[in-house]
Amino acid sequence: MSVEGGNGNPPFGLSRRDFLVGGLSAFGSLYLGPDSAAANKESRLSTFPLHRLRKELRGQAFSQSDSDFDQLVFGDLWNKLQPDRKPQVVVRVVDDQDVVAAVKFARSNNLKVAVRGGGHNWCNPSLRQGGMLIDLSDLNQVISLDIDGRRAVVQPIISNRDIQKVLNAHGLAYPSGHCPQVKLSGYLLSGGMSWNQGVWGPGSASVEAIELVTASGELIKASASAHQDYFWAARGAGSEFFGVVTRYHLNLYPLPKYITASSYVYAYDDCLALAKWAREVAVQLPSNVEFSFWLAEAPVELKDKAGLRNGKVCMVTATTFADSEDEARAATKLLERCPLIEKSLSRTENEPVDFEKLFDFSGSLWRQGRRNQVQAMFSNSPLEEIIGAVKEHFLAVESAETVLMYALFTGSTVPDRKPGDAAFSMSARLYGGPWTMWTDTCDDQSNLAWHKKTLALLQPYTHGYYLGETDIVSCPDKIKTAFSTDNYKRLCQLRDKLDPQGLFFRQGEGLS
Repeated sequence: MSVEGGNGNPPFGLSRRDFLVGGLSAFGSLYLGPDSAAANKESRLSTFPLHRLRKELRGQAFSQSDSDFDQLVFGDLWNKLQPDRKPQVVVRVVDDQDVVAAVKFARSNNLKVAVRGGGHNWCNPSLRQGGMLIDLSDLNQVISLDIDGRRAVVQPIISNRDIQKVLNAHGLAYPSGHCPQVKLSGYLLSGGMSWNQGVWGPGSASVEAIELVTASGELIKASASAHQDYFWAARGAGSEFFGVVTRYHLNLYPLPKYITASSYVYAYDDCLALAKWAREVAVQLPSNVEFSFWLAEAPVELKDKAGLRNGKVCMVTATTFADSEDEARAATKLLERCPLIEKSLSRTENEPVDFEKLFDFSGSLWRQGRRNQVQAMFSNSPLEEIIGAVKEHFLAVESAETVLMYALFTGSTVPDRKPGDAAFSMSARLYGGPWTMWTDTCDDQSNLAWHKKTLALLQPYTHGYYLGETDIVSCPDKIKTAFSTDNYKRLCQLRDKLDPQGLFFRQGEGLS
């Protein structure tokens, strides 16, 4: 059985004609003059004919002289802690051929290229100073779904929530990311820290092929048997990838029939004992249990409970992907034997949920419209040592929305959470760190200072970083720590080989 779909969305915003009349200078709209070109440190030409690109596109191209340019660049960014760097040109594409035309135009006019792929944009790596931003926002459809063969072809900007909604209706699932709004490409290119990762692996492990536009403007399909270098790099290179992915070919899985959520909230002063127990029990839990430890603001209903310190609590949560109630209960029975269980302030055990409810929960923790700093780390250190390092400092956190979370990968052996033969190459027992989130600009200085100190306290326990949720703008050297030494070396070699002219922005370029 097969279900077909396509991208029937109209182009974003105003028509070309609307931009060429009504107060815009014809010359300013059609050509970028010397002043605009000066902003692009990578451009070697003083002018280039944007009108020629517009004639080739089904989508639209925008220059800095267009009235809506800043809204296009900054309006939909996840992180409201935004930089002032911006491109010279934004191309909002609506199909593969638009991407080909945009890449060829950039190549001919010495414009560097960045791609907006729909991740959280915690540090906004798609925003570079000058050059061209290729915006994929209108490529957001499931192109085809083979239900019997458990395969799907999807465009890059379908969200985690939307792809699960389509698949779950047919009894299928995909190891999507946790946050509902995040789009597939921003998630997969970084490797994909997924739901049910202990069973399904990271999201990129279930990618069987990609369709992409290369730096030369060629549209190709890469897989384990064709254009293997691109296929290897696309699964983990993140913003360092030297191409524009337009479609993903995905392997799917049967939807678990019984998904449950459990949570246990404890007084803050129990955090070290709870962390030690969580580390010890994680290796005894089956791999279909997703197990996490939190330091967070107490829920409203617990504010009057005894044992809170500065309104903070610690807790453990478990999401179980099973096929029956009996299986789910057997998988989590050890959580009910926690020696601190009688001291818990509240607990929920094996509440039936679906992906919609899981996304609702994640969305309530990582909300839109916030100013953010994040550093997601891998660690093999004992959890209680990590928590001990930040226990007192977390009490001084400025924002009630900030959380410190570590996922404890379950199972008796150190899991290999990497796809085979792919750029993504970081794995450890623990994954997490601080997600510092706040609303008001007047609180920037205090929250940034708190976050910086947190990172310093956690640094001795850090094994590596996750590219999709790490500040590689302020700290570009952290890029190499998101890969094994050999994989980072190979990634650099492939970039030199497959993008020798440096069409795509490279590490650190255009960020100042």
